[in-house]
Amino acid sequence: MTLLLIAANVVAFLFELSLDARGQRLLLLRGGAIPYEIANWIDIAPANFLPLPGSIFTSMFLHGGWMHLIGNMWFLWIFGDNIEEHLGTVRFVIFYLVVGIAGALAQAFSLPSSTLPMIGASGAIAGVLGGYLMLFPRAKIVTFIPIPLLWPVIDVPAWVFLGLWFFGQFFISSGSNVAWMAHVGGFLAGLGLIRLLAKTRPQAPTAAPDVEYLPPPRRDQSW
Repeated sequence: MTLLLIAANVVAFLFELSLDARGQRLLLLRGGAIPYEIANWIDIAPANFLPLPGSIFTSMFLHGGWMHLIGNMWFLWIFGDNIEEHLGTVRFVIFYLVVGIAGALAQAFSLPSSTLPMIGASGAIAGVLGGYLMLFPRAKIVTFIPIPLLWPVIDVPAWVFLGLWFFGQFFISSGSNVAWMAHVGGFLAGLGLIRLLAKTRPQAPTAAPDVEYLPPPRRDQSW
C-alpha cells in the first residue's frame, strides 16, 4: 500500500503537469482543501470534485512542485513501509487517511478565513512520522548533516531526528506558504492514533508438550 500511495501521488502530479496554467489553477481550486469552506461548511465556486469534506481527501494527492512531491514521497518511502508492516495493510490505510484529515483540519481551523487551497500529503506524512516515533524511537536514521567542508553522514536515533523535525515546524515563517499547522496536527494525531491501531493481543502461552517419564532400568547389584 505504501508503494500504491506513492504511485497515486506521482500519477496525480503528472496529470497536473499535463494541464495548462488555467487548468492547473482550476484543479487546485476544485481538488484542494480550502480552509474557509471547511470551517464554514460551504462549497464556494468552482464546485469541489467531491462534496465536503471530500476536498480533504483529494488535496492529499496534489502537490505544488517537484520538490514538494519528492520530499513527501521520500519520507513516505522511508517511514511508511515500517508502519504498514506493523499495522497491516487495512489499518495502515485507515491510519494514513485519518492523520491526513487531522492535519488538514488543524490547518483549516488555524486560518478559517483563508480561501487559498491547501494541497499535499504533508499532513498524512507528518502522521506517519509521529507513528514511527512511537513504534521505533531508538531506530537509527542515516542523516546528512549540512556542515560546510565536513558534510558528515551519521546515524541519529529516531526520537532525536523526528523530535527536531517536529519542533522545527514552529520556526517556519508564516509567509512561506507552508501549511505547518497541518504538519503539527498530523504529527500529534499520529502519536495518538498509532497507540490505538497498533494494539495486539498477547499470544496465548504455548502448551508444554506431554512428556512421558521413563525411569532408568534397575540394575542388579551383586557384591
